[in-house]
Amino acid sequence: MSQESDRRAAEFLAIADQFKLGVLLTESSHPVTADLSDVARVSTEDALALLFKVDEDVLQRYRRWVEEDSTQDVAECVLEVLRGGGRIFFTGCGSTGRLSILLESIWRRFWSSAAIQGKIEADLANNYAERAFSAMAGGDFALIKAVEGFEDFAAFGRRQIADLGIGQGDVLFAITEGGETSWVIGTAWEGLERGATVYFVYNNPDELLVEHVQRSREVILEPRIRKLNLTTGPMAITGSTRMQATTIQLCVLLTVLEYAVRALLESHMGGSRFRMAETAPQDFLSELEAVMALLKRPDMLTPLARLVELEERVYRGGHRTTYFARELGVDVLTDTTERSPTFCTPPFRRYDDTTAAESWTFLTVPEPATDSAWRLLLMRQPRCVEWPEDLVRSMVPPEKADRTVETVKKIGVRDLMRFRIGMDGLPYRVLGAGDAGIGIVWHSGPDSQVFDLLTRARSLGAAAALVLMHPETEAPPSKALSDDFAVVVNVSLPPSHLLLTGAMRAGIKMLMNALSTCTMVRLGRVMGNYMVWVVPSNLKLIDRATRYVSRLTGLGYEDACRLVFDSLEYVSPRMLTDKAYPPVVGLSVIRARDQVGPEEAERRLYQQLGSAPPSGR
Repeated sequence: MSQESDRRAAEFLAIADQFKLGVLLTESSHPVTADLSDVARVSTEDALALLFKVDEDVLQRYRRWVEEDSTQDVAECVLEVLRGGGRIFFTGCGSTGRLSILLESIWRRFWSSAAIQGKIEADLANNYAERAFSAMAGGDFALIKAVEGFEDFAAFGRRQIADLGIGQGDVLFAITEGGETSWVIGTAWEGLERGATVYFVYNNPDELLVEHVQRSREVILEPRIRKLNLTTGPMAITGSTRMQATTIQLCVLLTVLEYAVRALLESHMGGSRFRMAETAPQDFLSELEAVMALLKRPDMLTPLARLVELEERVYRGGHRTTYFARELGVDVLTDTTERSPTFCTPPFRRYDDTTAAESWTFLTVPEPATDSAWRLLLMRQPRCVEWPEDLVRSMVPPEKADRTVETVKKIGVRDLMRFRIGMDGLPYRVLGAGDAGIGIVWHSGPDSQVFDLLTRARSLGAAAALVLMHPETEAPPSKALSDDFAVVVNVSLPPSHLLLTGAMRAGIKMLMNALSTCTMVRLGRVMGNYMVWVVPSNLKLIDRATRYVSRLTGLGYEDACRLVFDSLEYVSPRMLTDKAYPPVVGLSVIRARDQVGPEEAERRLYQQLGSAPPSGR
């Protein structure tokens, strides 16, 4: 162990009681997927079926939400805010941050479409569109690449929501999967102090949070903050709250927005042109039940398993996948971005960074330029964190100031535009033999441009696959029936009454989560249902990595923590420059088990995995 790694471990252990989260329900192992890695080695379809079975927990919790008639009070609060000229804010960190951005983009896209279709006067539609805002820990940059350590600072959350000007007459949904994220809690307190109505949205039992996490206890016991506890149970992958926890939050919050949209249209348009606001929860429930039944059907599992195995072959062969999407671009970007911190895959690479590892996955949007692609996804200009150095230093402890300042310098709009997700990025990520292009298509017209990108990928020698979401009342486009596709996953949805297409959004989220998770399970990046390749990039994840090492080696918590920090020091030079590196947990386990140094442990780890150590790509 080096002196520096010991020092950093001691710093963490001094505050570890605030981040020891193993007692939380979201950090526990789900019995349904306890043997997931063994099942996946034998049958991809059976592994997918297990993942979708855990998603039934979401359906059960949502059904209870509807039975308890919980939507109306929240939606009426939102309506009161909007009718009074106020704004809606969504805040989150990691997967809930991406959820916040998705909710804002869905809201804005609906009003833009409503104006185009003549459902409502254009100026009024634009007014409503401009009254939804999202803030993610690390800003919009974090939508595409995780920002290290940002979620640990409540002051950062306070500052980001303050920068948006939240105040009296507004409503804030502070969304945290586990109920303990410092950054999100900071936004809740700042919103409250500035006079906004605050909802705290979370997924662990109150009694556990109140007993074990002081910052959560303070929020939960604050009577002025309204609570939406959406606990579903353990995650399909232990601690992976990007899955069921965020799915139930998506369903509930889209139901609230659906109710509000219907009520607003009814008040402005009159008559019976739209379904009543009060039926929104039951409409959503009926469609969610149908979507989940569809995902579990054998004729759905078989092609989805083939798609998993296609991606697995691509990555085992040292190749890469590019997703092509337009209408569902934020949905796809959310899942592909989350693979990096969850499974230690190379993050998205900037177009001009030739030293970083090539991203396993990427997104291309059929827009000529990257700036217009970002505007299409977000339905607005990007909002990034661009704070002066003195402000950053004033919000963090002195020992973390230098590193945090360097982080903030690299997450502005200019850096975001270096991720060339428009067609101007195609020359910098040329697919070829062994690679794959995967289209994620919603039935609407503009997505036809995705087929052109898939044709281009095939012409370059890459495999092409397609996930097509469309109403069962509409035949798939003839292009989707081509024999040129290696795999087609045809998701034929029942007719929808939902203006915000909420059940479809939940369906594509569950499908993408299952696809990426099962692929990584088959690649050996999950043990049982534990994400042993997790990247310990913040205090919560350092605790998780420490617990996993302790469980797998028999070391005490403190010894396991010191080993984690020493392994983290070993991989940090590569981690900080986006080069490929071995998993901290796996490296630490082999070091403890075999009593070897980090270099030898890395060699043995990849030998056991049957693959070469990571190179620059």
